[in-house]
Amino acid sequence: MPELPEVEVVKRSLKRGIINLRVKKITIKTDKLRYFLNKKEFKTIQNQKVVQIKRRSKYIIIFFNSKICMLIHLGMTGKFYYKKKNISRKLSFYYNDKNKIKHDHIIFLFDNNLKLIFNDVRKFGFLKIFKSSNIFESTHLKNIGPEPFSNKFNTKYFKNYIKYRKRLIKDLLMDQKFVAGLGNIYVNEILFASQINPFKKVNKLKTSEINKVINYTKSILKRSIKLGGSSIRDFTNTLGSKGNFQVDNFKVYSRNGLNCFRCNDKTLIKRNRIANRSTFYCNKCQK
Repeated sequence: MPELPEVEVVKRSLKRGIINLRVKKITIKTDKLRYFLNKKEFKTIQNQKVVQIKRRSKYIIIFFNSKICMLIHLGMTGKFYYKKKNISRKLSFYYNDKNKIKHDHIIFLFDNNLKLIFNDVRKFGFLKIFKSSNIFESTHLKNIGPEPFSNKFNTKYFKNYIKYRKRLIKDLLMDQKFVAGLGNIYVNEILFASQINPFKKVNKLKTSEINKVINYTKSILKRSIKLGGSSIRDFTNTLGSKGNFQVDNFKVYSRNGLNCFRCNDKTLIKRNRIANRSTFYCNKCQK
C-alpha cells in the first residue's frame, strides 16, 4: 500500500498536471470500488475548476471552486495516469499493456483535452465527494495524528502520548492516530536507523531514542519523496515513473536473511511479525 512519500509524489504530480483546469466530463466505468461511487455526486464537480490539491496522511484531497472537494485513497494498487489525445499511447508503458486498460475505472476529461485516469486492479481504493468546509471532520480524517513534518510532531508530543502506555514502538508508529502516513516500509527503516528494536515497549524509550525516531522519520520520508517514493510492486506516479527509494536506501525492509549493513559481519536481518505485519530488524544493533 502506498505510504506518505508515494502519496505525496502523486499529489505533487497532480498539482503539476491539473491545477486550474476545469472538469469537462467524467466517465465512471464501475460503481464498485471500496465504496459505492454515487454518479449524481460526481456530476457536481463537472464544469468545476481544480483550485487546490492537498495531502493528509495517505489521502489526497482535490478542491474545486464550487466549495466541494474529492477525497482519494489509493488503496493497495490505485494509480492515476495522464493521457492526451495528441499523444500516442506508445509513449506510455501503461497503455501498451491492454490487460491494464480494463482496470481503468474513472476518467476525468479536462478542458484542455487532458485525461486523468484512475486505475485500480484490486478496487480497494476509493474516491468520495465532500463539502470543502467539513472535509477534515469526516470520519476518514478527523482522528488522524499530526503530520510527520509538522512542528506538532515533537519530543513533548511524543512523551505525552506514550505516558502510561506499554505498546511496542513499531505498533505505535504504525498507528495513524499517533502520527500520520507511516506504514510498514518506513517504520522498519526508521527503527533501523534509530537503532531501536521494533519489539521495544514505548515506556522503555529514552529521550535520546525518541529524538532519533522523530529526526529519522522526517529525514527518511524527505529522502524517499525526493527519490519518487518506493516501488515494491505496482507504485508509479501519474507519468508512469517508478520510485527509486528502494534501490539503495532499504536497509532492512524485505532483507531478511541478508547481512546487516551496520554490523558488517555475519549478523543477519531477521523477519518476525508484529500486529500481523512483517517486521525486519537486526537483533544485534537494534536494542
